[in-house]
Amino acid sequence: MRQVGMVLGSREAGALDFWVAVEEGQYLRLDDLVYVEFRHPDPRKGDPNGNVRYYGMVDQVIKLYEGAQFDTDVFLARRDLLPVSLSYAAHVQVTRLVPEEYLPPDPGSPVFLAQQEALGLALYYDRMQDQRLPVGLLKNGEVAYINFEFLNGFKGGHVNISGVSGVAAKTSYATFLLHSLFQSPANRQKANTKALIFNVKGEDLFYLDKDNSGLNDEAREAYEKLALPAQAFQSVAFLAPPRKTPGDILADVSRPDASAYHWDLVQFCREGLLPFLFTDRGAMSNLGFLIDQVTERLRRLVGDEKGGQKGPALLVEDWSDEVSLQDASVSFNDLGKLRLTTFAQLVRYIEYKLLGPESAEEDEKPKGDPRWTARQARGTLEAFVRRLRAAIGNVEHLIRGDKPGNRPNPLGSPAQVSVVDIHQLSAQGQMFVVGSILREVFGRKERGDYGGRVFVVLDELNKYAPRDGESPIKDILLDIAERGRSLGVILIGAQQTASEVESRIVGNAAIRVVGRLDAAEAERPEYRYLPASFRQRAVILPQGTMIVHQPEVPVPLALTFPLPAWAMKKDEVKEEFPPSKIAKLLD
Repeated sequence: MRQVGMVLGSREAGALDFWVAVEEGQYLRLDDLVYVEFRHPDPRKGDPNGNVRYYGMVDQVIKLYEGAQFDTDVFLARRDLLPVSLSYAAHVQVTRLVPEEYLPPDPGSPVFLAQQEALGLALYYDRMQDQRLPVGLLKNGEVAYINFEFLNGFKGGHVNISGVSGVAAKTSYATFLLHSLFQSPANRQKANTKALIFNVKGEDLFYLDKDNSGLNDEAREAYEKLALPAQAFQSVAFLAPPRKTPGDILADVSRPDASAYHWDLVQFCREGLLPFLFTDRGAMSNLGFLIDQVTERLRRLVGDEKGGQKGPALLVEDWSDEVSLQDASVSFNDLGKLRLTTFAQLVRYIEYKLLGPESAEEDEKPKGDPRWTARQARGTLEAFVRRLRAAIGNVEHLIRGDKPGNRPNPLGSPAQVSVVDIHQLSAQGQMFVVGSILREVFGRKERGDYGGRVFVVLDELNKYAPRDGESPIKDILLDIAERGRSLGVILIGAQQTASEVESRIVGNAAIRVVGRLDAAEAERPEYRYLPASFRQRAVILPQGTMIVHQPEVPVPLALTFPLPAWAMKKDEVKEEFPPSKIAKLLD
């Protein structure tokens, strides 16, 4: 036990907070954990020894001269011309009482630094038992834990990470969390745990399976203290969109073993993926209804997997507009049906079904198929077609009919981690890929096709689930946030500004993490769960320091996490056979 001071008698001591006078030669810092023990007035209500113990965290520290009246007295005091005493005090926010007897501590009660077992009691580690998941190191060097049951969906789920891009290290910390849950004994279902990561910045995450060449001894010691191996991810699959070139379908990334993903036209129609091309569904009141109608008609067109259309191309037989046929360059199969092999051809077909043949004279007012139009006004139909035409250049290499589809299948992959690249896609292409994959993952979990847990890492949440507006992707993310934990789908979402993300998604995150914040953002209501001192510190947090809040611990934890043991960019990849080693082998 290390005594650091006593409970102050010159300031009020309450049941939930008190002040400590720090003894000479001792010190207390922000985030230090302490405890104080005093005699209960009724010994029968205390612990077996008749005492009450308070645990708490230091959230404010001050120094001042006692005996000084004016600002300039400090100069006299420094020259020993004014008799003063140095006061060093710390404010403690109570985190736990044992037993729960809400009495104020007695002034003069000794205050001790909480270490080892006492620190564990202060942060409720004893209640976590074998569910302690390491998430970093506290300032005093002790391991910081969260209760894994608040992450895996048993008691709570989801993680939300906020911070300034490039400084807050959101992606690095998200991968560190994955590394911890795949390696820590707290996760007893590792074999049935998968992760889906969307790569949104360069090719940073395409080297997770490579060791980091910059890993130093200090980082290795940190991993050893955390009881985690200092190694790269062992089971990773990399997927990327195809190149916009004719011929073979090749992944549009530098990594040669990455697989190219795309959907064929039949999959696009059968799985009802059309809505993910429309992110402004709320722009027109009837547009959403029309999108749903056309989506259902396309699904009926291809039928189900048992008795419906086979292969990647889409077969239709009710397209009679000669002009459209010529422009779209469609072909015929052996049975005389039209064979659509490109997304552009599918768009022309939908346009024909909604607006009628282009060859009709304007004064004839051509009309579309009422089964497709749902009797919507022509203005709504034309707005729909305009948006669909604009999507051709963005997604035609992702939706095609010349090759069988190879859509991302993270739940069916033998790899534990699937990295899906979207960084080179347009905003619309990114929306389509993210929405389509999440809908597939969530749907399979609802149907019970996969019994394990799935952790989804998605940055830029403000783009996919903005606070205002509505879209199919936002609906899926809301579904995951509100129902996902019961199904085993856990969202690890990140964004620069939580104030711009749908509040229900942020609010459903049991674990909230904050890196460096913009000063204005730190004052938003979304961060009111942080005490004022933490909000102030978030503005100056260095890279690698995070503030973590979890339900079981009443105060946030400021912690650091070690340098990733895996490469986060190509320059960090550790050479497997450096020139010096090759030279020795040749000798």
